[in-house]
Amino acid sequence: MKLWNRLRKRRPVVAVVRLQGTIGTSARALSDASLRALLERAFRKGKPVAVALEINSPGGSPVQSSLIGARIRRLAEETGVPVYAFTEDVAASGGYWIASAADEIIVDPSSIIGSIGVISAGFGAQEFLARQGFERRVHTAGESKSMLDPFRPERPEDVARLNRLLGHLHETFKAQVRSRRSDKLAEEPALFTGEVWIGQSAVDVGLADRVGHLVPVMKETFGDKVRFRRLEQKRRLLPMLGLQIAEDALSALDERAAWARFGL
Repeated sequence: MKLWNRLRKRRPVVAVVRLQGTIGTSARALSDASLRALLERAFRKGKPVAVALEINSPGGSPVQSSLIGARIRRLAEETGVPVYAFTEDVAASGGYWIASAADEIIVDPSSIIGSIGVISAGFGAQEFLARQGFERRVHTAGESKSMLDPFRPERPEDVARLNRLLGHLHETFKAQVRSRRSDKLAEEPALFTGEVWIGQSAVDVGLADRVGHLVPVMKETFGDKVRFRRLEQKRRLLPMLGLQIAEDALSALDERAAWARFGL
């Protein structure tokens, strides 16, 4: 038994981290806080030869995407462990931001990749409230304190301010992709317009490195005797009652809308 354990320990180990879902701060979403311990174990436990990320995400919060990506790079550099991103249905927007933190991006032939842009969506209900006899009352100190209130008519100056903010976020996203993909990117005019590519076409424009799947690629890279240690986020068995149920329901709707943007 001791001999078997020694032989088993000598086999190369790839830590596999599954990143499934939207990115944000809700209980259902991927966030830097919820992934911190998981990523630490992936890079530091058992001296892995690589960390493989299984990514299936339509995106979400740009800040959380940036924090997660930065943590992955920091751990990779501190431990000297290479990172491989394997995309599934979609790695778009924030999902692609996280994928770009890897040393190599491998896609399924049908993976949806890209959507390098920033989106802000809302609703306007001022006419509905007026028909129901409601009056919206808002009092602020500071002319910019109330911006894009969904219960008041949209103001051009608010839209211009929002567009400036989205522009800054977009430039940050583009800088991230350029810094990680550098000379791999093709001269493609639509690259940073929010456009998406599928499978091999993502490789052709430089957003991914090749088409493939986790097990065969890792065996090809580290040998047939490679072992896989899988790590996943722990989910709550039962949500708290009351407000938590309502929050989860709203989060589920937001998540459904995010996936629907890519026909999923």
